[in-house]
Amino acid sequence: MRTTVRALLIATFSLTVLIATSPAIGDTVFDYKTAKVDSNDLSFYQPSITAEPYPLTSDMRVRNVIFCIGDGMGINQVALAGATVAGPGGKLHLERLPVSGLVRTWSANSRVTDSAAAGTALACGVKTNNGMIGMTPDEKAYCSILEAAQAKGMATGLVVTCTMSHATPASFGSHVKSRKLEPAISEQLIDNRINVLFGGGRKYFLPQSDPNSGRKDDLDLLAKARDAGYTCIHTPGQFRNVEGSHVLGLFQFDALTTGAPEPSLAMMTRKAIRLLRRANLDSTDGRYGFFLMVEGSQIDWECHANRVNGSIRQTLLFDQAVEAAVDFALKDGHTLVIVTADHETGGMTLNGGGNEDKGDAELAVKWSTKGHTGAPVGIWALGPGATRFAGVQDNTEIPKKIAQLLGIRPFPRPAK
Repeated sequence: MRTTVRALLIATFSLTVLIATSPAIGDTVFDYKTAKVDSNDLSFYQPSITAEPYPLTSDMRVRNVIFCIGDGMGINQVALAGATVAGPGGKLHLERLPVSGLVRTWSANSRVTDSAAAGTALACGVKTNNGMIGMTPDEKAYCSILEAAQAKGMATGLVVTCTMSHATPASFGSHVKSRKLEPAISEQLIDNRINVLFGGGRKYFLPQSDPNSGRKDDLDLLAKARDAGYTCIHTPGQFRNVEGSHVLGLFQFDALTTGAPEPSLAMMTRKAIRLLRRANLDSTDGRYGFFLMVEGSQIDWECHANRVNGSIRQTLLFDQAVEAAVDFALKDGHTLVIVTADHETGGMTLNGGGNEDKGDAELAVKWSTKGHTGAPVGIWALGPGATRFAGVQDNTEIPKKIAQLLGIRPFPRPAK
């Protein structure tokens, strides 16, 4: 019965959505290579059977942090995805986190941030100019919360659906003047000895002699990673069976397709949690925990293209990863889960099609831009210390609060 009702909801929504796709004057045109999958097929997603909030964990010590970032995921993107699969009264898993608030996202040189400046704020706790990674506008590098956790003895990981060297993961594991320097970012990710790296972008790890390379030098980063102790994988079978304290999983030359046979974002999240727990137990008897950043990278790309169904699909894929994080956190009791976005993309609005007075208004989705907006984004939290993330806050406050909960001082701080 649930399956039939859900199918009817999805079918009804597909028939009633109205889309406005004309870009506003002056909008930047983006040409991301988005997933070539059926964005109308949402059968992979199982909505929660309840809209009740997850329990508010008692105030205990934070041992692990799972930081989930939906790139370009505004509040309306969340609302739209939830209404599509669960009806107007349903909730996504991320909406069931017991603590919520709002986040302001402006950058050092613009009221409308890009992913590099926003990622730097979320990772390092400092404002920077659009396009810059892990450093302030005067090019002074700042330690990310991942690097600070690593210095404390925690295992660390990055899980994304974009290239491993894209703006958000780069902000947590590198420091460069421009987000376009993906070959250099890839080198720094390996040099920083991050335990688990799952995503796309294998081309930036291959020497220029390889026809699939995106580098302009002869550096073979995969060989360098193996020499540094990484297990390098790129197939579903290798993913299923992989073990080790340092794992580099690059499942496409460019961004992931977010379709089979690749591991899904939720699968990569579960695997990363297991590997990080094991790496931590092997090295420290579990005393120091782990820090994991998970990004739903392609919500942003679908919204740049003003594709409603693609936005819904990518948001649901991200929500599955949040569910995986929450499942672990509820069992563990010492894990803080934070869910937010770096910015909103597309200026998505949810209107009633002009028939609100008749009481049967259809949901109409419209866009105001093909770029980013300056709208605040949501934040949701669960686990020990979650209440600190309630209310309205700047994006730079989030890693500062994480640092306080982990006993990391000082933070922010310059990188070594």
